[in-house]
Parts: sequence; C-alpha cells; structure tokens
Amino acid sequence: MEDLISQIANFGFPIVLSVYLLVRVEGKLEKLTESINELSSAIVSMDRKI
Repeated sequence: MEDLISQIANFGFPIVLSVYLLVRVEGKLEKLTESINELSSAIVSMDRKI
C-alpha cells in the first residue's frame, strides 16, 4: 500500500502538470491557427487588389 501511495505521489503530479500544460497549449494553438488563416486571407485579398 505504501508503494502505491509513493508511486501516485511520484507520478501523479507530473501527469497532472502535463495535462494542464497540454490544455493551455491547445487553446493557444487554436488561436494561432485562426490568426494564420486570417493573415492568409488578407494576403490573398491584397494580391487580388494589385
């Protein structure tokens, strides 16, 4: 039982931290993707005006 608690203490925190960071990065990646798509559209519309 002590080994199980020790393993949870050793591996639980890094797992929770990794999941938290992945969730945060995912949101930022979605915003970055939207920005890249908007920039791409803006560049295409500029090319058409020239």
